[in-house]
Amino acid sequence: MSTAPVRLRTKASWLVNQAATVAHRLAMDEFSRSGARRYHYGILAAIDENGPSSQAALSRCTGIDRSDVVAVINELADAGHVERAPDPADGRRNLITLTGTGVRRLQHLEDLVSETQDVFLAPLEPAERAQLTRLLARVVEHHQG
Repeated sequence: MSTAPVRLRTKASWLVNQAATVAHRLAMDEFSRSGARRYHYGILAAIDENGPSSQAALSRCTGIDRSDVVAVINELADAGHVERAPDPADGRRNLITLTGTGVRRLQHLEDLVSETQDVFLAPLEPAERAQLTRLLARVVEHHQG
């Protein structure tokens, strides 16, 4: 990074982009070794936190495009991590639920994410990690409302 122009190295937006690139690479490497994709983690985590959910609801809460959600749900269902069942309130749509296997898979992916966070944030002390996370969350919240 030291070869980048000073004008770039002193801009928060450029630094966040560089950090995001590193974080993405680290996460993709870990997920790939485990036969997963990052969308798997997001979908499983959303179902775990929100309970049975429609594909549209999963798309909204994760920010994953609806067509990608369908593909991810298919992959997770094929692996036995989620099940589709008709929504009792609206028979035209399905609700996606976690299976026992899905709960275990989510825990495994959660462990990978924690390890990746530790590698990514290695230069920071625990208090600095927490502060960085709070500050980034505030910036994101401001722009996403």
